[in-house]
Order: sequence, then C-alpha cells, then structure tokens
Amino acid sequence: MEVCYQLPVLPLDRPVPKHVLSRRGAISFSSSSSLFGAPDPRQLSQRRGAISYDSSDQTALYIRMLGACVVFKQLFARDVRVRSQVGFEPERRSSHPYLCIDFRTLHTRLSCGSSPADSGTEKRVHRLLSFQRYLHSSRLLRGIPQQIPLHILDEDYSGQARCMLEKVGNWNFDIFLFDKLTNGNSLITLTLHLLNQYGLVDLFQLDMVKLWRFLVLVQEDYHNDNPYHNSVHAADVTQAMYCYLQEPMLSKSLTSYDILLGLLAAATHDLDHPGVNQPFLIKTDHYLATLYRNTSVLENHHWKSAVGLLRETGLFSHLPPEDSMNMERELGSLILATDISRQNDYLSRFRTHLDQESLCLSNASHRHFVLQMALKCADICNPCRPWELSKQWSEKVTEEFFEQGDIEKKHKLQVSPLCDRETNTVGNIQIGFMTYVAEPLFGEWARFSDTRLSQTMLGHMGLNKASWGGLQPEQAAVSEETEPSAAGADAGGSRSKEIPQGSGES
Repeated sequence: MEVCYQLPVLPLDRPVPKHVLSRRGAISFSSSSSLFGAPDPRQLSQRRGAISYDSSDQTALYIRMLGACVVFKQLFARDVRVRSQVGFEPERRSSHPYLCIDFRTLHTRLSCGSSPADSGTEKRVHRLLSFQRYLHSSRLLRGIPQQIPLHILDEDYSGQARCMLEKVGNWNFDIFLFDKLTNGNSLITLTLHLLNQYGLVDLFQLDMVKLWRFLVLVQEDYHNDNPYHNSVHAADVTQAMYCYLQEPMLSKSLTSYDILLGLLAAATHDLDHPGVNQPFLIKTDHYLATLYRNTSVLENHHWKSAVGLLRETGLFSHLPPEDSMNMERELGSLILATDISRQNDYLSRFRTHLDQESLCLSNASHRHFVLQMALKCADICNPCRPWELSKQWSEKVTEEFFEQGDIEKKHKLQVSPLCDRETNTVGNIQIGFMTYVAEPLFGEWARFSDTRLSQTMLGHMGLNKASWGGLQPEQAAVSEETEPSAAGADAGGSRSKEIPQGSGES
C-alpha cells in the first residue's frame, strides 16, 4: 500500500511556519524500496533534518508504502500544531520588551484554501531520512536488494547505532556519539527502543503510527539551539532513567505501568524549555509566570506541553478516559518533581523514609515516590558520568547560564546568580552544584539502592569534583587575562554582543 499524506497548501506569499520546516526524525514506512528517484539539488538545499522540502511547495508531505495509493486530500488544517482542542492556552510571546526569546508558536491556524497562485501542479516531496537514504534508494533502482531494513537509523550508521543500543544499560553510554549515529534522532530512537524492549507497545496496544508521531513531536518541541536543554539532554535523562529502572530494588517491584510512566516522563521532562530559568520569566513578566502563578513555571509548562502532545496524537485514546486522565496526572507529578527549588522537600521526605525504613514498594504511592526520586537523579546525573561526558555537559549547561546573563546585561536587568561569565567559571559552578545539590541527593539514593551503579556514580562525582578543582587556577588565570581587555573595550565603547534567541538555563 502506498499512503500519501498531503498537508494543506499555504499561499506562496505566506512564510512556512518554523515548526513545519524544522520537523525532524519522522518515520519512513518503506518496506523493501523507497523509489523516489533522484532529488533536485534545490530540494537538497531545503532539507531540514528528516524531511526534504521542495522549494516551491514546502507544505506537501508524502509517506510511501508498497502497493496501491490512497491520497488524503487534506490533513486537518491544524494537524501539524493544534493545541486549542486539548484545552490549553496557545503559546504567545510575552509583551515584556526585555524578553528576546523565540518561544515556538504552538498554535497555528493554517488556511485550507488555495490561492490562484497555488493552483499549479504540486510536485512530489521526498520523505528521506538523510542523504544516505537517497543513496540507498539509488542502489535499489539499480536492482541491489535491501538486506536488513531499518527505518529509524541511517543505513551507513545503523550497525554502529544498533551495537550501542545493545549496551544501552551501560552507565558509560555516550549519548553524544549516539545522537550523531542516529542523525540527530537520539531521543526518538532511544525511547522507541526502550518501549519495545520492555514490551510496552504490545502490552498497552499502542498504535505505532501514533507513537512515532508523538515521539517526533516531542523531539521537535525541544529547542536544539539551547546549549543544554535540548533533545540530547532528554535522551540522556531517558537513558539514565532506564539504568535506574534496571536496579534490583526497582526492577523487582515496578509494574509495566510504572515503567511506561517513567520513560515518558524522562523523555518529556523538559519539553519546550525556552533556555532561561524561572526567575528570568518572572522578572520579565512572561505570561507563563502569570499563568502558573510563579510556581514551578517551567515544570508546569513541560507537563502541559506533554499532555497536549498525548491528546493531539491520541496515543492513549484507546484507553478508558479515566485511565488516560490518571496517566496524565501522574506524568505531571513526576515532571513537577524535577523542580530544583523543591529539592529539599523531596530529599527530606526520602531521607525520612530511609531512616524509618518505611518504604514499601508494594504500595503504589511509594513506588511513585521512588520514580520521582529516580527522575530527579536522572535529571541531574551529569556530574556522575565519566569525566569525558560530564565535562561536556558541564560546559553546555554553564554556557546556557552565561547566555542568559548576556541577555540580562543587554537589557540592563539584574544578572541572575551564576549567569555572569565575567565573575563565574565552569569549575566553581560545578563544584558548588556537586557540593550542595548532587552529593546529598546521590548519597541518599545510594542508601536506598546500594549497588555497583550507585557506587560508580559516587566515584565518578568525586573524581570529577577533584578534576574541576584542579582546573580552577587555570580558569582563574584565563579570567584575569580577559578582564583587562574587556574593560578596555568597554572604555572605548566598542564592545557589543549579539545575543542569540532561546538561550539560558533553568
């Protein structure tokens, strides 16, 4: 069967929405062939991640399968991005003049009608995963059969990526390498693999098309121009969550429902993160801060965004409404637990349970609390990774801090703590974070689950802390060298900074 989905045609004088151009990682349903022919060079220049768009018609989308062709003349005009049907307010920019973050438009109304200029013959648009997929199609045209079809990964890298997935429970798992091998689709590929590995797709009778679309939308909603809060971070947290779910204390007690909830929460826990923290949203009077009354602003937004995608794709529409609502509510409870401002509340409760030995994992509420703690650990586990990985994450999160500070300086706002690149270094930020946040949390987790993994994490954190301490004099010397030149540039009135949109950290 050959299925062609055609998105509504936009007038030529209207720009194509950013979310349409930036969608990536979508599924290719080819079975033994993907006979699209050679793409026009102009189309190659318009490729955005997983989709190749024709320069003259950037709204048509085709998914091929063998056999007869069924053409859906219209996909719902709001099918690409609909939030009104799920009961959430549409995203919009803050009216505050200082806010220079490009929040994605989550509510776009597309016109179904076509103008006279659009009446010409529509060109087919290639649905290729990457240029390697086009080369594979060319080989099929020359009569070379496909050996092992794998529609998630580029053919040239699929073997290496599959080899990595076989070791997905290894704490040394290199998510940066995996993201490259999957052509930037690490979150989609990893999450789908884990759901299949646990047999959750069959157990919960999840529709594969709906599941794939959900994961594609989740990955797209992460802002990959953020140095830290992007889809790679979400994939890293999901992999860490899997490692914790494999721990004996959890693997023997958690139900399939708990595991599904934990993996979905890990994949969506920072969904649509703007790259700045909650205090920034509050002091710029952003509407999200008002909407959630300055309480767990980002976490509430991540949760509601995830629920919106669940409803938009209908992933759980086959379940009884009560079960679906419970799933959404418990998903929110997990995501809200990642609010770092509530760290002491969760840690005190966890410590009390351990002191009194009152955790009973046969109790559903206690299992849910342990899932909350596991997700909190997964979210901030970067200091516990091997140095080669931990150092990269430390530099990325600090750069997001500094970019927020640059925005605040540009608009003469008070610079948030840790966000001034002239007075802070990666090392002192990381040492402080490990001392006051990571070490207490992972120390209690090791009491709960005293395993080889827990000791490995604590060992890595100790070594990483010592490594940053050793780099401190070097970083301080670099800072002292740059400050005079920066001061001179300020005195001359010649220093200016271009601040990219969507930067910062929470």
